[in-house]
Amino acid sequence: MVVKSELEKLGIQYTLVELGEAQINGPISPEQHNNLNVALKKSGLELMDDKKSILIEKIKNIIVELVHYSDGPLKMNLSEHLTEKLNYDYTYLANLFSEVQGTTIEKFFINHKIERVKELLVYDELNLKEIAFKLHYSSVSHLSSQFKKITGLTPSHFKQLKHKRRIALENI
Repeated sequence: MVVKSELEKLGIQYTLVELGEAQINGPISPEQHNNLNVALKKSGLELMDDKKSILIEKIKNIIVELVHYSDGPLKMNLSEHLTEKLNYDYTYLANLFSEVQGTTIEKFFINHKIERVKELLVYDELNLKEIAFKLHYSSVSHLSSQFKKITGLTPSHFKQLKHKRRIALENI
């Protein structure tokens, strides 16, 4: 909504505005470009012109969508999914991502999955088996070992810490 509003204020014609992407009709003047960049920065957003940066953002958005907003299982592995969605060879995507982000696509994906596990543990609506199933882990032990490797805690210990903090806050 912010992007649409700013485009309209500046009189810039667009055909599409989605998460992380806007399609502008035709060229815009350097002044319009600068004004849009300033307006977006005020809202905490950033204008990206660099094709590599745009591709990195697309990779991130696909991963975030998979982890946080998709309940269905992946019908193919992550590399095939990214290749299909972006029409680039996975090796190119992986090398570009590592070069720009300083981490691999796989580590980025795993870190997002672990953050989602933490979120689901805090909500306390699903048990660990249900969380493992929801996030497409092969087993609870696979989820637990990956969680411990990333956080240094077991999922159950993480959950206990949350409850200990909650009790402490209630006693204040």
